[in-house]
Amino acid sequence: MEDFVKEGPQGNNVWVLPLGGLGEVGKNLTVIESSSEIIIIDAGIMFPPEDMPGVDYIIPDIRYLTMKKNKVKAVILTHGHEDHIGALPYIIPRVAAPVYGTKLTLELVRSKFSEKDLCFDADLNVIQPGQTITLETFKVGFFPVIHSISESVGIIVDTPSGRIIHSGDFKFDFELQEREIADLIKLAGVGEKQTRLLLSDSTNAEKSGFSLPESKVHKTIDALFSESKGRILVSSFASSIPRINAIINIAAKYGRKVCILGRGLETSVGIAQNLGYINAPAELFIEVEDLAEIPDAKLLMLATGSQGEPLSAISTIANNSHKWVKIRNGDTVILSATPIPGNEALVYKNINALIRLGAEVIYENPYSGKENFHVHTSGHACQEDLKMLISLIKPEYIMPVHGELRHLISHCRLVEQLDYDNSKILYTQNGMIIEMNESCIHHLTTIELYDIIIDGYGIGDVGRSVLRERIALAENGVCIISGYADIENKEFIQGPYINTKGLVYEKEAVQLLEDALNAAKSVFTANKINDTEELNIAVKSEVRKFFSRRTKRKPFVISTVLADLPEAQEFLPDEDYE
Repeated sequence: MEDFVKEGPQGNNVWVLPLGGLGEVGKNLTVIESSSEIIIIDAGIMFPPEDMPGVDYIIPDIRYLTMKKNKVKAVILTHGHEDHIGALPYIIPRVAAPVYGTKLTLELVRSKFSEKDLCFDADLNVIQPGQTITLETFKVGFFPVIHSISESVGIIVDTPSGRIIHSGDFKFDFELQEREIADLIKLAGVGEKQTRLLLSDSTNAEKSGFSLPESKVHKTIDALFSESKGRILVSSFASSIPRINAIINIAAKYGRKVCILGRGLETSVGIAQNLGYINAPAELFIEVEDLAEIPDAKLLMLATGSQGEPLSAISTIANNSHKWVKIRNGDTVILSATPIPGNEALVYKNINALIRLGAEVIYENPYSGKENFHVHTSGHACQEDLKMLISLIKPEYIMPVHGELRHLISHCRLVEQLDYDNSKILYTQNGMIIEMNESCIHHLTTIELYDIIIDGYGIGDVGRSVLRERIALAENGVCIISGYADIENKEFIQGPYINTKGLVYEKEAVQLLEDALNAAKSVFTANKINDTEELNIAVKSEVRKFFSRRTKRKPFVISTVLADLPEAQEFLPDEDYE
């Protein structure tokens, strides 16, 4: 990394550096840096793509922050979704700084730390919209925004080089009436002071019009409840508290008991009840063990797994492996969410499985022909929402954030329609340092970033080479060769033995495996072997080439041939091994 990057901005200059969330959906993290301090906006995770088998999720590369950890003065959170708070348990212990967020957001953060069994004592500070935090060179303010989770805020950062506004995830919802009008007035007030740079949510920048009001979803779900004579199972994002509250109230309206399935949903509902966002009476809820006692027409099950997560309640039900819930004819399953990019295959796999088991599955389908039938609406701004935000804030420069490449480009083109000069529209990717100075805002340089992979308790210890090995194992299987060899006399004394997994069905491939063993034995005549290391390298090569010729597959070959008989006895199979 260049020396001037390590030193940071000079004088009154300010840097904006996205470490995640641009060119992708998830792991949102933006750095704002002056000569003397750094603030971080959000710290989220991203779910892994299909080419990362076994990976739990991905977090931003924070080497830049650990290098400058003494400058980090605050972590500011816009809201409590995983793609904005999920990386905190891994980042805060390494970059100790106070965390600021609304009460609900911080309660969800506490649950994340507890879930990871972290004893780290995070400095969590509750903020309210309208409040201001004064740091050394930054003054940070908060304004309310509407999103699919309660207590979402946008961020105002007054810096030595002018004002930066970060929209957070937002939308406009004109059916919220008084609250919406009040929030619009507050936003207009924010725009009264000149804003130099607006960082704006791009997730739905391809979609025309305004975002669909949440009330439309509530009406659809109410209608489905009124028509259903059997059990109803609803899956939504666990953090979508307003929708979950509405669904619970609809269940109460139709005399249905509510059963919560899934730890994540239990945690979210518990937090929402403690904070007063869900006010349903305790007697409305039942335990999973009591499901059989409730008539089908009087039961609602709220379940985790709207994104097809393999171990979620919906997935285990779809796999017919849930201990308490078995799908039967007459059940209605409502998936009140749309797949996050990359999760489509998992979601549609569950939909097909649930239909196969006899359920009627209702999900957001643009091809259904039912224009006013919606079981989900996004919490993100569409094109008219984005235009309205710009008209209220009136920024000098605009930097699209949060979204894949197509979303960012669509957002840039939308801004062009508002008569912004191209020099005022900052197309940015992760790792690009944007410098604000007195005269302009421009791209300064780019730092190299890597995905940090979380795999179980491991943090960053799984790299691309390990993932390639996993993919090779999954696609071609593994072959293990073992035995004891006398290198001096160039012969095997015991073995070689062969064991395969995911390669061939051994009982039907006896001759093939025998030929593979002969290939292993041939290394003494085909190669100059001086020690066990050379022997095992040669065995791996010959066996791999053999299977490539005979099966057109290249299995992962492990050779553990030893030259010390007492040591070998610990690893070799018995003589009657089959």
